Amino acid sequence: MTVAATTCTHHLSLDSLLDELRSGSPISGQQACQLTRASDEQLPALLGAALEAKQRFKPGIITYSGKVFIPLTNLCRDYCGYCIFRRDPGQPGAHTMTPEQVLEVARAGQKLGCTEALFSLGDKPELGFPEMRETLRRLGYRSTLHYLEAMCELILRETHLLPHPNPGLLSAEWITRLAAVSPSMGLMLETTSTSLLEPGAAHHNAPDKIPARRLRTIEEAGRQNVPFTTGLLIGIGETPEDRVDTLLAIRELHRRYGHIQEVIIQNFRTKPDIPMRDWPEPTQGEMLRTIAVARLLMPDVNLQAPPNLSAPYYDELLDAGINDWGGISPLTPDFINPEKPWPHLEELKLRTEAKGYSLRQRLPVYPEFLPALRTRTGLLAEKLEALTDREGYARRSMAA
Repeated sequence: MTVAATTCTHHLSLDSLLDELRSGSPISGQQACQLTRASDEQLPALLGAALEAKQRFKPGIITYSGKVFIPLTNLCRDYCGYCIFRRDPGQPGAHTMTPEQVLEVARAGQKLGCTEALFSLGDKPELGFPEMRETLRRLGYRSTLHYLEAMCELILRETHLLPHPNPGLLSAEWITRLAAVSPSMGLMLETTSTSLLEPGAAHHNAPDKIPARRLRTIEEAGRQNVPFTTGLLIGIGETPEDRVDTLLAIRELHRRYGHIQEVIIQNFRTKPDIPMRDWPEPTQGEMLRTIAVARLLMPDVNLQAPPNLSAPYYDELLDAGINDWGGISPLTPDFINPEKPWPHLEELKLRTEAKGYSLRQRLPVYPEFLPALRTRTGLLAEKLEALTDREGYARRSMAA
């Protein structure tokens, strides 16, 4: 799949365009490009249009997933300028979890009402590091993906949690294999901008961040009808037009296959130990504009933004049209942004209700994607049935 660059042409004034948004129809790429440039004075009208679109889609409810974060391995062959998660072998903090450690975390999360085991890991680290090949040999697996598959199956067999893997680029065969042991999976597209692959840019020396390769994985998941989570990482050197291009690429895949269960709008946060430590963070206004434009481009797609990355004012994100807070853990930190703790669930509930919504716990797969999964047989289908209520939300709610 190729992505054409969006060209902004100003056929209408922004004020006229904002007036047209009341129709409820998805906007065009050119309109989206204009709206990303909305002034502070125009921002309330943009947010109002996005909020109306959200209410037409899923009125009155904001969801989250109670999860444990399982960093299966933080060895990674990619060197992204914003990442504090990855390690080389021998670096302080480098690790690969054992099956016993995976199960210990999952069981502890189960006691706290979690229903999702979010697996995050470096992309095929054995291709870059002989130490990882030796670790896998010692554990009894041929590759990191074979090990991930086994750990997903272990979670299904030994707990009531559902795995949601984020393993990086995947072949058609591996999407099929992981779909047999997880109801959904994810891969952040991040951006379609190839300029970020240039020397000194965020994705230089990160071969798995080539946009075309990531789009192929997302498209193959669509061919196999796998509920899929993807999204943008904003503030890493892309332009507002790049953000629109990325959203349009996701929208096109969803129109073709109908499998994008969730789009995440995630904001870069600086850290002292990363190459991009002096990089400016996106403003709250940029977040609000990007979320609102995403909602107007995809009015019938679940839209999420992490609350811990917009604290203390994360409740403002509800005004831009999100309908989900993503994974919230009562147990494990956000290993990608460890300096940004999750909000306590009670606080999240109070802030959500203060905006006029009820907070509902979902599974890693959204309710509207469950009917197709229920046609399957086997352990995964049995677990899905046991964990869902009549509306498709989590039967055991952390919000109770």
